[in-house]
Amino acid sequence: MTEFKNRTELLFLYDIENANPNGDPNDENKPRIDEETGKNIVTDVRLKRTVRDYLFENGNDIFVQEKVYDDEGHIQDAKLRAADYLPDDLEKLALMSAEQQKKAISNNILKDCIDVRLFGATIPLDLKVKKGKKAASVSGSLTYTGPVQFRVGKSLHSVNLQFFKGTGAFASKPGVTKKTFREEYMLSYSLIGFYGIANENAGKHTKLALEDIKSLKKALWNGTKGLISRSKFGQMPRLLLSIAYNEPDFFIGELDNLVHLESEVIDTKIRRPEDYVIDISELVGKIEKAK
Repeated sequence: MTEFKNRTELLFLYDIENANPNGDPNDENKPRIDEETGKNIVTDVRLKRTVRDYLFENGNDIFVQEKVYDDEGHIQDAKLRAADYLPDDLEKLALMSAEQQKKAISNNILKDCIDVRLFGATIPLDLKVKKGKKAASVSGSLTYTGPVQFRVGKSLHSVNLQFFKGTGAFASKPGVTKKTFREEYMLSYSLIGFYGIANENAGKHTKLALEDIKSLKKALWNGTKGLISRSKFGQMPRLLLSIAYNEPDFFIGELDNLVHLESEVIDTKIRRPEDYVIDISELVGKIEKAK
């Protein structure tokens, strides 16, 4: 693995048609929309979930995942998940202090889990140590600041919210003759921009590798394109720009604010890429100046 040494900025644009890129569970799962600007909002959590899912499906271990630990279907909490990274040798484990166990978990997580190397994590610990003939519980935590951070994504234009109402496939309960009703909200179209940055200084603490950044970019593109859930189907990546800097600690910043959508069509009437052009002249100017 090659050490990640160069500050890197990312600009990612993707679009979606007649779908819901990120529903708000506290508001009928409606697409998130800024009330002042009418622009669509997508959380960084949603984007990271796309990345994690793609990485996991392609053979990478990730820490943040839904993992069942018994026959009754119970799901691990973060403490149980952390315990997965303790040594398998029970005799050796029984002789380890709480601090030694904590160090072993940390080393194994950073070695195995690409999502922690990229995005960081705060992980609570519940460690078992021997005190005489009895076992005592010692609590603790591990905190890693994520070298890769994304701002909340937003559309480059105001969006049109659609409401659909229809019937479901099944009855609401046994013995009734009518099917259930379903209601859903979708956006006619949204071109969404995400700005991200990878910090080489924070990367030293999570052992971030250059190969991890390459995997991240692949996951952004292919993971977005490959989403097949009903609400996300139809997402298409349109632009992924990566800028690596040679000068330590230098970066342009806010790349998403340097690209602009121009159209002869009213924002809320935009339905496809052919309805607009993206002006990147301000972005190109900043890049040329930074060379």
